[in-house]
Amino acid sequence: MESVSDSGPGATEQLDVDAYASLYTGRTRIVRLFFIADHTKSPSLELDALRMAFKEIKKGENTALFKEVVEKIGERLGPSFLLEQDWIDSVDRRAAQRLEKLEMELNGYKTNLIKESIRMGYNDLGEFHYARGDLQQAFKCYVRTRDYCTTSKHIIAMCLNVILVSIELGHFVHVSNYVSKAEQTPDVQDPAILAKLRCAAGLASLESKKYKLAARKFVETNFELGSSFSEVIAPQDVATYGGLCALASFDRSELKSKVIDNITFRNFLELMPEVRELIHDFYASRYASCLGCLQKLKPNLLLDIHLYDHVETLYEQIRHKALIQYTNPFISVDLNTMANAFTTTVAGLEKELAALIMENQIQARIDSHNKILYARHADQRNTTFQRVLQTGSEFQRDTRAMLLRANLTRQDFIVRATKKQTP
Repeated sequence: MESVSDSGPGATEQLDVDAYASLYTGRTRIVRLFFIADHTKSPSLELDALRMAFKEIKKGENTALFKEVVEKIGERLGPSFLLEQDWIDSVDRRAAQRLEKLEMELNGYKTNLIKESIRMGYNDLGEFHYARGDLQQAFKCYVRTRDYCTTSKHIIAMCLNVILVSIELGHFVHVSNYVSKAEQTPDVQDPAILAKLRCAAGLASLESKKYKLAARKFVETNFELGSSFSEVIAPQDVATYGGLCALASFDRSELKSKVIDNITFRNFLELMPEVRELIHDFYASRYASCLGCLQKLKPNLLLDIHLYDHVETLYEQIRHKALIQYTNPFISVDLNTMANAFTTTVAGLEKELAALIMENQIQARIDSHNKILYARHADQRNTTFQRVLQTGSEFQRDTRAMLLRANLTRQDFIVRATKKQTP
């Protein structure tokens, strides 16, 4: 996500709507612009997003979205952005004629039992309903093509269409199901298609708050993706979603091997230098710099349609991981020094550490008077001694049992079950 700075002291970075929208195509560009307009606190950013959405909608056939954007704008952008009933009537009239034609053609194909033509007929109907904004009908049409697919290529195309509409509908269970179906299809080797499936699976995992699984899917995405999936996701999003989920869920070794040393994912990170730098800062234990970068990114991330619901949780998990990682190597930690490292107050830090200790994520105790955290390391010597005693006892028991069995066998001592006598 590119951003520009507002002028003025202490101004936060504001999303560059033109640059952001250019990363996407189709319906998702409009939906994302609507999302920005609905969630931003900046009136100028809201109007910029609505202005772009208005122009984008006029290029298509979705009159329902056109009415919605005009209602959102009100009269704030002047006479050029008011409701155009003539345009709506014209588009609706042409759409009704095209729908009638498509349905007639499909009925003809069904009568003649031409399998490939029926598949294409349902596809055309799906594309028509998708363009018109009737996602439920589009979903039904795309799913119906399943019975008429004769090649692996047809099955993959069907799966990608269903995945696209399911993401728009927010039905991520369908997304996961059809990703699995596509991946199980023979001869699916196109790197771009595999990359699309990884991204779709990553979004489904992100939506269900399975952050580690989401991170794995995104970091495994092939850079061949490029802009081929721009109707859903941009390469910059792969870097952002994958990077944040990895920071929140991967341990130190995984972060090194699967993210920092991952040549393929490094190409995505080059598109988002801010995310790349904060990952390196985290791994190098430069927590103040890392958390500072996260705070700068936060306003823009809260305007992302897929990340919005997860930003707070991800940020909290990343901060907790940083606190745990900071305290782990030490027997004692000065809370004043640690508070400086995390740019927070000692009192605030105490509360965070106390919560992590209560959750058993940090094995330590806090000396609140002297402001020192003492680690509670297990007594390794005593633990080892107890384990040796237990192993010895088990060995003695097993040896006695074997000797008893050997003596019984040598004496030909066998106990047989007595037969029950009938009266």
